[in-house]
Amino acid sequence: MNRTGSAILPLHSGKVPPWLSSRMARLGRVMVEALVYHYGRQEVLRRLAHPFWFQALGCVMGMDWHSSGVTTTVFGALKRGLAPVERELGLHLCGGKGAESRRTPAELEALGHRFGLEAERLVRASRLTAKVDSAAVQDGFEIYMHGFIVSDEGAWTVVQQGMNVETREARRYHWLSEGLTSFVDTPHAAIDGLPQGVIVNLTDARARRAREAQVELVTEGPDQVLGTLRKLREGEAEPSPQLALPHLRMSKQHGVSRDDVILRRLHGTLAAAAERGPKDFAELLLTPGVGAKTVVALASVAEVLHGAPYRFSDPARFSFAQGGKDRHPYPVRLDVYDSTLQVLRSAVDAAKLGNDEKLSAIRELDRQARLLEATATGPSFEALVAAGWDSGEEPLPANLSPCAPSTSAPPSSSPPATERCAIPASSAGRTSRTS
Repeated sequence: MNRTGSAILPLHSGKVPPWLSSRMARLGRVMVEALVYHYGRQEVLRRLAHPFWFQALGCVMGMDWHSSGVTTTVFGALKRGLAPVERELGLHLCGGKGAESRRTPAELEALGHRFGLEAERLVRASRLTAKVDSAAVQDGFEIYMHGFIVSDEGAWTVVQQGMNVETREARRYHWLSEGLTSFVDTPHAAIDGLPQGVIVNLTDARARRAREAQVELVTEGPDQVLGTLRKLREGEAEPSPQLALPHLRMSKQHGVSRDDVILRRLHGTLAAAAERGPKDFAELLLTPGVGAKTVVALASVAEVLHGAPYRFSDPARFSFAQGGKDRHPYPVRLDVYDSTLQVLRSAVDAAKLGNDEKLSAIRELDRQARLLEATATGPSFEALVAAGWDSGEEPLPANLSPCAPSTSAPPSSSPPATERCAIPASSAGRTSRTS
C-alpha cells in the first residue's frame, strides 16, 4: 500500500438540489456498471481508493469541482444509486456522513447475514481504519464521514474524511484492502488534504521504531517515561521530522481558472467528440443544441471510465462535462445531463444483452482524445466558459431568479454569483448537505 498524495479540500457547507442529487445517483450507478462490465468489481475498489480519480468522478457528475462536499455527496450518490443492483454487481456500500458513519458496523453485520460475508473481519477493518485516521494520524482533522465499500469476495475500500474547523479545510483518507498487511504500517492508499504543520503520523513505515518505543515505554513503567521526557526537554534527543508527501493543491477560490485545467487535454476531448461523433453518434447529433454537447460530455465520462491515473491530475477539467452545482465553470445543463444518462444507460443495457457496440463507441472516445490531444487546438479557456454560460437556461429553485454573466465580458472578469443575482438565504427544493 502506498500513499498517492494529498490535496487541499476547502470546507464548504450547503445543500445539493434534488434535481442534481437524483441524477448523480443515476450517473454513478451506470458508470459503476460500465466499470464492472469492462474491468470487474476489484477495479471499482481500486479507483475509489485513488484520490485524484475520486475527485474527477465528482466533477464529471456535476458536483462542485474542489469542495469538501465532493466526498460526502459522491459517496451518498453511489450508495443510493447502487442499492437496487448491489446483488447483481456484488458491491455494497455502508456508512456515510455523521450518524450514518456510526451505523457502519450494523450495516456490515446485516450484509454478512444477507450475502454470507465475514462480517466480524469487516467490522474490525472499519473500526481500525477509523481509529487509525483519528488517533494514529494526528493531523488536526476530526473524522466525520466514513464510507466502507465491500465486494462479494470480501475485498474493501474505505473513503473517509476529517475536518479542521479552524482552517476551514477537509482531508480525505483512502484505504484499499488489496495488499494490506498491517493497519499501522503505511496502510493508506492515499490521504487528501493540505499539510498542517508538523503531523504526527504513527502509521508511516518510518515510524515503526516510534511505535515499538511506545510499547516499551508502557511496559517499563512511569520511571522510564519520565526519564525519556526529561531528556527531550533538555535537548538530548530530538524526534526526526517526517518527510512531506506530494499533494494536489485544490484552490480555495470558487471559480475554475485556466491554471486548474490542462487545456490540451480538454482540446483533445473536444477533438475526439468532433472526430467520432458523426461516425458513432450520428443519431444523437440530430438533436439540435444537445447532441454535440452530449458527445463531449460522453468523452469526459469515457476518460473517467478508462483513463490511466496520470490523466486525473487536473480534476477540474471534468467539470466541463456537465457544469457545476455552484455554476463553476458554468451551470449544469439538464438537457445535456439527461441525454448523457440516456446514452450511457442504453449502452450498458445493450452490453448486458451481448451487444457492446455502443459501449465500445464510448470507450473509443477516450482513445481518440489521447491520440488527438498532442495536435488538437481549440477555443481559449475563457471562450469555453463563456460558451457554457451561453448554451442554455440553468435549472433553478422556484424562488431563485435567473442570472448569467455578461456576454460582453469574459466570465473571469464578471462579478461573483452573489452579485449577479439575489440568492435567498434558504432556497427551496434542496436536500443533502455537502460538507
